[in-house]
Amino acid sequence: MATGAGRQTARAALALGGLFVVLLVLPAFANPYVLSAAILVLYFAYVGQAWNLMMGFAGQLSLGHSLYVGLGAYASAALFVHYGISPWIGLVAAVAVSLAAGAVIGFLAFRFGIGGVYFALLTIAFAEFTRIGFDHFDWVGGSGGFFLPVKEHGVTDLANLRGPPVMFYYIALAMAAGAFLAAWRLRASRIGYYWLAIRENEDAAQALGINTFRYKMLAILFSSAMTALAGVFFAFYYNNLFPEQIFSMARSIEIILGPIIGGLGTLFGPVLGAFVLTFLGDGLTEVTDAFGIQIPGLKQVFYGVALLVVVVFVPNGIWPALARRLGFGPAKKGE
Repeated sequence: MATGAGRQTARAALALGGLFVVLLVLPAFANPYVLSAAILVLYFAYVGQAWNLMMGFAGQLSLGHSLYVGLGAYASAALFVHYGISPWIGLVAAVAVSLAAGAVIGFLAFRFGIGGVYFALLTIAFAEFTRIGFDHFDWVGGSGGFFLPVKEHGVTDLANLRGPPVMFYYIALAMAAGAFLAAWRLRASRIGYYWLAIRENEDAAQALGINTFRYKMLAILFSSAMTALAGVFFAFYYNNLFPEQIFSMARSIEIILGPIIGGLGTLFGPVLGAFVLTFLGDGLTEVTDAFGIQIPGLKQVFYGVALLVVVVFVPNGIWPALARRLGFGPAKKGE
């Protein structure tokens, strides 16, 4: 006879499988607007999951995660434009550069005991320094932007990531699914349990013999490497890069809002948060545009309102509360 926990797991697995099937067939029924919005949802679900490893699992607040997106994007795009190197090979360089940046930030912070808000400020500082540097880096266009060549839109060239939106949709779906599975495996591993211990009480974790420096470094390295892939996707999907855009604080905020609103430290929270922010935010913009109403910064206002509502009514995020109602989790916290 199945236990309550077993039934909850079975229901969750069935629902997740159903969602994946829906996403697989979505392009056959979606119009161009819905398809482009779905690509954004999957992109933010992926990059949100990468950030969730650091903050949700290990408790390390990074507010400059756009740094890794930008480094990954510029590394792969520059190799492609200047030397004709495939983005799949460029991905190796993108990950290496982002890993190096994450290692420097992590070493400076964790070796010298910089944590909490000071660690967050350090991540912002590195993102800002890099943005200023790329503003004057003429090899990749500087502040004038860096542009990738766009060939025939309808031809799928997977080797060079050139093709129609449907191709990018399925790449984003594979990325989001892969990130979900990776986070699931990590959370259930020894590393995941050590991250949880560090998040809850770092001093107690250290007293129990956990090498907190090592496991916090692993968190930032895993997260930066995953985020670099998001940068490669960003570069080849949008075909243009501007330092003010990709390294900006606003880009980092977009990355972290999904997991916070969906549910920090949960697997499905980043996915749900990405869906809420993208579809409702863009939908609100479309509705106001249809009525001829132009409100500058409307999407940002919506993000702020959504965050405020979540903090007040569901401080643990939308997904934990929704999961309990759907029977995917305990009826009450702690059960």
